[in-house]
Amino acid sequence: MQELLRQLIADSLARPIPAFTRRDAHLPAVRGKAIAVIGMRRSGKTTFLWQCLADRLAAGAPRDALLYLNFEDERLATLRATDLQWILEEYYRLAPRLRDRYRVTFFFDEIQVVHGWDAFARRLMDSEQAELFLSGSSARLLSREVASAMRGRAMETLIHPFSFRESLRHAGAEPDQPFSVWPKALRTEMDGRLREYLTAGGFPEAQGVPVRDRSDLLRTYVDVVILRDVIERHGVSNPLPLRALQRHLLTNPGAPFSVQKFYDSLRSQGIAVGKDTLHTLLGYLEDTFLVRVIALHTASERQRMIHPRKVYPVDPGLIPIYERTGRLNLGQALETAVLVELERRGCEVSYVRTREGFEVDFLARSPEGRRTLMQVCADLTDAATRDREVRGLISAAAEYGDAAPLLITLDAVPPQPALPSSLQWRAAAEWLLDDAQG
Repeated sequence: MQELLRQLIADSLARPIPAFTRRDAHLPAVRGKAIAVIGMRRSGKTTFLWQCLADRLAAGAPRDALLYLNFEDERLATLRATDLQWILEEYYRLAPRLRDRYRVTFFFDEIQVVHGWDAFARRLMDSEQAELFLSGSSARLLSREVASAMRGRAMETLIHPFSFRESLRHAGAEPDQPFSVWPKALRTEMDGRLREYLTAGGFPEAQGVPVRDRSDLLRTYVDVVILRDVIERHGVSNPLPLRALQRHLLTNPGAPFSVQKFYDSLRSQGIAVGKDTLHTLLGYLEDTFLVRVIALHTASERQRMIHPRKVYPVDPGLIPIYERTGRLNLGQALETAVLVELERRGCEVSYVRTREGFEVDFLARSPEGRRTLMQVCADLTDAATRDREVRGLISAAAEYGDAAPLLITLDAVPPQPALPSSLQWRAAAEWLLDDAQG
């Protein structure tokens, strides 16, 4: 094992950096903390590690001060926690001038496959001049487990599938000028590209893949998450309710979801499961990052628990493969894209139901404390839809006086007739490409 580690380290230090599309993920700027890179399978966590390595190289770090190791290498299948010390010994044997003289950076991908890795990681940070990046599958590297295992010594970076901007960057089509000065031709192009993004989604491997193959690929992603990250990891002995729950949530993105109603529905179909089990299964699906869950905004914990939650897929590309009617629901896809973008920007998100009975899609609080009430709508040409969206925002704005009311539409043309002066409007492409928070 020692000889194998020596060879893998030497190979890694000589390996050229693979090509990658730059991600806009937030890296915590806190010294002395390990960075745990988390997110759904196939969202680009390994590539992000290489991006971080490349950034340090560009900033002047010597190449031999940057070590990437993938612990899912089948040759390391028998690696034990007691063997991990050999990584340090063999690394510094190859680069002796660096020890205790230069701050090195270790990028450990899938290290959680080694039982007892956390004690080694903490000791490495305590005894060496080193930065540490960890990345792992959600099957074993969950947020709460990182916090527990590292005892406050780690912070997280969440990697989602490509954002709209990142998908444009990947295709070589990222605009280099603000929306306000886009010529008509560019606005038309971006409108088409946004509609494609809302259909195809942002999983890196699915970019540019034909529709049939893309559907098969994304369905495989979901199946692997369900099998490995939920059933195998948690020992789920009766997968039938889990599969029913997964299909229901991905078939009804953004719709109110009540465990009680779903429990009643399963019972009517003769599927036996407890309500507590359904709550647990929903938590498992959220832990894997397959779905994102938001609750009603209220100061009462009891009210938050009894009211339905809204559940969205982590990527709009998952919506078409579970749409039973065959319709292209751009409204649900746009709402999903906006929610996931808010999460990327570090916002706390809930939904609002006003005293007058109106619902607003999102109440977002930015890391700086700014609050925004957001309605997301694909098309406002229908008078009833326009009236519902506008009245909901006005009603919510009266109750949340510090929150800016914002209407986001897929159409890049301002709504006609004009909205009330108290409401802001932004085209979806403009908002999604904005670097501002919230």
